Amino acid sequence: MSVEISRLANGLTIATDTMPQLESAALGIWVKAGARDEAPEEHGIAHLLEHMAFKGTSRRSARRIAEEIEDVGGELNAATSVETTAYYARVLKDDVPLALDLLADIITDSRFDPQELEREQQVILQELGAAEDTPDDIVFDHFQEAAFRGQIIGRPILGTRDTVKSFTSTGLRAYLGQHYAPDRMIVVAAGAVDHDKVARQASDAFGGMAAPGPEKRRAIARTPASYTGGEFREVRDLMDAQMVLGFEGRPYYARDFYASQILSMILGGSMSSRLFQEVRERRGLCYAISSFHWSFSDSGIFGVHAATGEAELAELAETIVAELMKAAEGIGEDEVVRARAQMRSSLLMSQESPASRAGQIARQILFNGNPITNTELMDRLGAITADRLADLAGRIFQDKTPTLAAIGPVGKLPTLDDLAGRMRGTTSSRRAAGGR
Repeated sequence: MSVEISRLANGLTIATDTMPQLESAALGIWVKAGARDEAPEEHGIAHLLEHMAFKGTSRRSARRIAEEIEDVGGELNAATSVETTAYYARVLKDDVPLALDLLADIITDSRFDPQELEREQQVILQELGAAEDTPDDIVFDHFQEAAFRGQIIGRPILGTRDTVKSFTSTGLRAYLGQHYAPDRMIVVAAGAVDHDKVARQASDAFGGMAAPGPEKRRAIARTPASYTGGEFREVRDLMDAQMVLGFEGRPYYARDFYASQILSMILGGSMSSRLFQEVRERRGLCYAISSFHWSFSDSGIFGVHAATGEAELAELAETIVAELMKAAEGIGEDEVVRARAQMRSSLLMSQESPASRAGQIARQILFNGNPITNTELMDRLGAITADRLADLAGRIFQDKTPTLAAIGPVGKLPTLDDLAGRMRGTTSSRRAAGGR
């Protein structure tokens, strides 16, 4: 597979990966604007805009949008993240022009009808209520807020009840006009597609969009993220406790990005991982445990999530800390080989799905400036050694204040200061003994 790229004079990027053996295609428009690109009074508007894009254009009603894509057996959807918003479709190969026309229509000509807006605001208010009732989801929002205290990047994507209710059609148009600039947008298609045809249609649809001037670029510049660490806990009368313990991670472009992904795989990414084997299988301290590494354009978060009963919570937290510190003391070569194989297979298998491949290409171009070849990916993974991972673990887990978020019967959970002290004590003991 090879990626073809075209760029319009106004800055819009068009990228395709043709898979001639397929009968279907996935395509979408990715915008480098998400929850992080909102002013304080706009908190939640990026997510609401994504919802409203499907509620009617000058050419199509909301019902007609749904009927046209479903008449050909296709799917149309969208998603908002911290730094991007994506609008995408899956169709059979003959229906790629229709799908791209629908996507272009909802982005360039949405009406934002006030009555539709009011209905969609109620839908999102229900989402907010459902999130509050789902502690294993909301704990991650509180975790990110604590990690980036007082910053836009730390705010939940959905917004608040007050901000969501305050938005108007005029405000939606203003946000779209400011942030949906052609040099911040990428049209990507993968599967049974022809690059020249996609590029011509994208040029017809978006070529007339004006490129932003220097003043507009300065106006939408992001405030750099600054990891703070911190603690959030909420005592609730629940059957189990949800806990996330985390640290500053690495951004997309950093040298340690793929090493951080491998480290997460070794610690809690599978049934053979250290945390799963020690915490769940050997000690039986929880029913769910996993690790993750989230990257942003200029920062990241490395975390461990676990769910357990009140009686096991204190020992669980202490055991997690102990396992993290062990990783800083040494990683086995067999673990590196296993994790590298898992990541390699995951990357390559995902490329057999047009939808996964399109998303992968979009993210790589948005955050790296260009797609990454499989050869380059495998070279990067092959350069990761056990010593490098142990060194990375020491730097991630001991350099800065951790972040802790917990919801449920969490009264027996050690404080953040106590857990951080255990890490510092481990560091001091190892250094006194002449270790790394």
